[in-house]
Amino acid sequence: MIQKQKGCNDIYGREAKIWKYVESIIDATMEKYNYNYIRTPLFEASELFHRGIGESTDIVTKETYDFVDRGGREITLRPEGTAGVVRSYIENKMYGDPNQPVKVYYNGTMYRYERPQSGRDRELTQFGMEVLGSDDPLSDAEVISLAVNIYKILGLKDIKVNINSLGDKESRDNYRKVLIDYFKPHMKDLCEDCNERIDKNPLRILDCKVDADKDIMKNAPKTIDYLNEESKERFEKVKEYLDILKVSYEVNPNIVRGLDYYNHTVFEIEAKVDGFGSNNVLGGGGRYNGLVNELDGPETPCIGFACGIGRLVKALELEEVKLPIIDSVDLFLMYVNEDEKKYATYLSQELRMAGFIVDTEYVGRGLKAQFKQADRLKAKFTIVLNSEDLNNNEVKIKNQKTGEEEIISLDAIIYYLDEKLNTSDEFDYEYDECDCDYDHKDCNCEHCSCEEKK
Repeated sequence: MIQKQKGCNDIYGREAKIWKYVESIIDATMEKYNYNYIRTPLFEASELFHRGIGESTDIVTKETYDFVDRGGREITLRPEGTAGVVRSYIENKMYGDPNQPVKVYYNGTMYRYERPQSGRDRELTQFGMEVLGSDDPLSDAEVISLAVNIYKILGLKDIKVNINSLGDKESRDNYRKVLIDYFKPHMKDLCEDCNERIDKNPLRILDCKVDADKDIMKNAPKTIDYLNEESKERFEKVKEYLDILKVSYEVNPNIVRGLDYYNHTVFEIEAKVDGFGSNNVLGGGGRYNGLVNELDGPETPCIGFACGIGRLVKALELEEVKLPIIDSVDLFLMYVNEDEKKYATYLSQELRMAGFIVDTEYVGRGLKAQFKQADRLKAKFTIVLNSEDLNNNEVKIKNQKTGEEEIISLDAIIYYLDEKLNTSDEFDYEYDECDCDYDHKDCNCEHCSCEEKK
């Protein structure tokens, strides 16, 4: 039997519905903030990621899926979304669009050859957002706020934002020299990767997971102590706008992020979820003002954010967040003979085109088994088609929740279903959640299960 590759997953059934719901919330929220969807290729020229992400990063040195295609071109499956978006921004001359800044978001599959573990797969789905063309600190704060709001709308409660500043080029260069001087005498105590990073990108040493608990790491110089005045003022502005947006945050000087292209604001967003493990970061991002120019485009200030949807779904599961997943059908049509089957085929099509979720029999089961199938599908209504009723242009429809049966005209079935389904809450199979805001403030709903209500 052929099996899926290590580090890959099949998403189906109820889990797939949860994924689709999460994605729908992302789409709806992005629309409110006037972000446009962008779709870039699954594979790109390897040079894009080597130049864009950085030769010293773990993603490029250890984790990319590289291959040579039949035309002799060096190709890489995308390991993250930002580099492809920037390539598209340059190639399509979006910088010439009078509508600036360019605000886009993506949702797609990424590939990283790393050791599979909980929350880390070789094939992962990631959503992210990019603002290209704005250096305003408000853009930094809004991107952070937007990410936090998506998590809150989905129902996660304990969200923690960690922010830091790497400063501008002058600040980074000064800090880089200090960091090299600090670590050089202690390289024998650090891992092999850190020894390779000391000359290429010493900031990456701070992101090391192997030596993270050593005193030499804990006592390392902090980026914010080496910011020039301009970078300090900018960071203060970002925090001021976060306060206005009512986003709680904590300045964490240890946040440097794992990619070479970041400068100024960097941030990570955590979920305090029991069972999520020590690596509880849902997503993160930062400003990358030099990346467009690095990839042969004009000087363009940018900021972005990315989050793995698999980790987000896992956090929702561990938090036991009840989501309004549609896990039932509006109507199940049953039949016995061929003529009734043909009418079931016709009626299913008509009702689906009218907006109802309709299913029918496909594997030749008897009527008793069809009733069981309707129950498995959590059908809200059922109809058993029979020739006599059809000759009278009517059907008997049954409310599966109450057991009530009514005979209605076929001409009125759309109006009947529309009225019954839109005026009754008795078919809430999945949840009895309230429809108050995500903070459950001033909630008087008798079904509310939030902690505040309890």
